[in-house]
Amino acid sequence: MELLYTALLYIIQPLVWLRLLLRSRKAPAYRKRWAERYGFCRNKVAPDGILLHSVSVGETLAAIPLVRALRHRYPSLPITVTTMTPTGSERVMSAFGKDVHHVYLPYDLPCAMNRFLETVRPKLVIVMETELWPNMISALHARKIPLVIANARLSERSAKGYGKLGKFMRRLLSKITLIAAQNEEDAARFISLGLKRNQLAVTGSLKFDISVTPELAARAITLRRQWAPRRQVWIATSTHDGEEAIILQAHRKLLEKFPDLLLILVPRHPERFKDAREMVQKRRLQLHPAQQR
Repeated sequence: MELLYTALLYIIQPLVWLRLLLRSRKAPAYRKRWAERYGFCRNKVAPDGILLHSVSVGETLAAIPLVRALRHRYPSLPITVTTMTPTGSERVMSAFGKDVHHVYLPYDLPCAMNRFLETVRPKLVIVMETELWPNMISALHARKIPLVIANARLSERSAKGYGKLGKFMRRLLSKITLIAAQNEEDAARFISLGLKRNQLAVTGSLKFDISVTPELAARAITLRRQWAPRRQVWIATSTHDGEEAIILQAHRKLLEKFPDLLLILVPRHPERFKDAREMVQKRRLQLHPAQQR
C-alpha cells in the first residue's frame, strides 16, 4: 500500500504543477516558492525546535493560542509553522510576525520529506486537525521524533473511508505519539480504526481558546458604526465556489422581508474576492459604498 501510494504521488507531480499554474492565474503567489514544496528550505528555518503544521487559514487561527503557549513554555526553542497555501502563509505572518519561522510543508514524497526533516531537525512535530501524511509519519517515526495530532477531528464518513484501509491504517496510527481529539465521538472513531487508548486524549477544540484582542473588538465596533449602525446584518464567511450563488439567492429573498438587511460575504480564499464581487453586481444587488472602489 505504501509503495502504491508513493508511486502515485510521483506520477501525478506534472498535474500538481499544472494545478499550481492554473491557481496562479488568480493568485500569483501560487507561482512562487516551489522549492519549499520539495523540501528545499535551508536558511529559512531554525533547526532543533518545534514544527507545527496547519494546512490553511482555519487551522492557523486555531493554532494561535497553542503557538503562544509553546513560546511561553519553551522560550529557547525556535518554532517553525508550515502551511500549504499562500493564504495560510499570509495568516501565519500576520499572526506571528518574526516570532516564528515559516515555510510550506513539502509534498508527501519521501525525497522531499527527508530533505525537509534533515534541515529542520524538529524535536517535536504538531499537526493541526487530521492531516495524516503516510510518508511524513513514517519518516518521523524512523527518526524517533514525537508526533502529536492536535485539535483532531474525524467525521463518521472519514472514519468509514479510513476503515477500508485496514492494516495500513492501523500501522500508520501506531506510529503517532498522541492524538488530541476534540470530543469523545472523534476519539471513539480513532479507537475504532485501531488507535490505542494510551495514544489518545480528549482535549476539546482549540478554537474556543482563541481570544479577541481589544484592538480587534474596537475595529469591529468601528466597522459596525460605519457600515450598519441601525441595520440588521448576517454574515456568510469562508465560502467556497458555488456557495456564493446560493447565499446571494437567499439574500434576495430575505430582502423582501427585511429590505434594509446587510450581507457580509467573505470567500475563504482572497483570490476569489473579485469573483464574488462580480456575482453581486451581476445580480444587481447593491454593494456597500466601502466596496465600490
